[in-house]
Amino acid sequence: METNQTSWITEVTLLGFQVRPALEIFLFGLFSVFYTFTLLGNGVILGLICLDPRLHTPMYFFLSHLAVVDMSYASNNVPKMLANLVSQKRTISFVPCLTQTFLYLAFANIECLTLVAMSYDRYVAICQPLRYTVIMSWRVCTGLAATSWVLSSVLALVHVVLILRLPFCGPHVINHFFCEILSVLKLACADITLNLVVIFAACVLVLVGPLCLVLVSYTRILVAILRIQSGEGRKKAFSTCSSHLCVVGLFFGSAIVMYMAPKSSNPEQQQKILSLFYSLFNPMLNPLIYSLRNAEVKGALRRALCKDRLM
Repeated sequence: METNQTSWITEVTLLGFQVRPALEIFLFGLFSVFYTFTLLGNGVILGLICLDPRLHTPMYFFLSHLAVVDMSYASNNVPKMLANLVSQKRTISFVPCLTQTFLYLAFANIECLTLVAMSYDRYVAICQPLRYTVIMSWRVCTGLAATSWVLSSVLALVHVVLILRLPFCGPHVINHFFCEILSVLKLACADITLNLVVIFAACVLVLVGPLCLVLVSYTRILVAILRIQSGEGRKKAFSTCSSHLCVVGLFFGSAIVMYMAPKSSNPEQQQKILSLFYSLFNPMLNPLIYSLRNAEVKGALRRALCKDRLM
């Protein structure tokens, strides 16, 4: 491509869902409710964990990180999507667009690694309970959390740097509701093979690898649970782990289908739907799954409500 046919993008247009105006208003209302529940649900869990000393354990330490990631993840994508649903001008400057891409990738990677840390925590708690406080010390928990944030940010930055090396041609239109990386790469008028190879390698590193570790952990947990003599103890262990497996299944399933499964005949529509799971549905469902299936969280909520009534 000739140099004069390429240029640095200053602004791109987000096409969004491309539906009728009446349906856009309906989607705006629906997604606004979902986004509100996402912030409220994760905010309540985060508040309970911070305020209730009984929840100051490694399990809830990682759950608090998951709540922060979910709120940040949704806030990175959803407000712009809502604004575009009620606006005729659906543009975004290229630098904020790349920032959105970076944060999208970083938060997705952090969630993957946090779910692995949570599965390891459950494995130690159930399979090696006598050594739990030694293995899952606060130093170890802090190190795992810090590693997930730093490594995820570095991986996301690599993707953005590889995007910046590309020339872009018009029209500067992204067929998505936010600056998702595969949609951004379609604007390039150069070979993007390296970008796609790095994306695939990153998926193996932060999706396939962590998912295998999670499955190994829960296989060993399942064996340990079946050996528990007490029916009550077995029920409590199953309840705690099943909530985590629900989150793992929703998150990793949608991610693998989006980035590693064979593309359908309408990949752009598929990407939008799957991105909704990432951006909105998963962050909204996570606090519901953990609160409805977790007696300790429900107990903390009851204690907080009773304290408010007494005051």
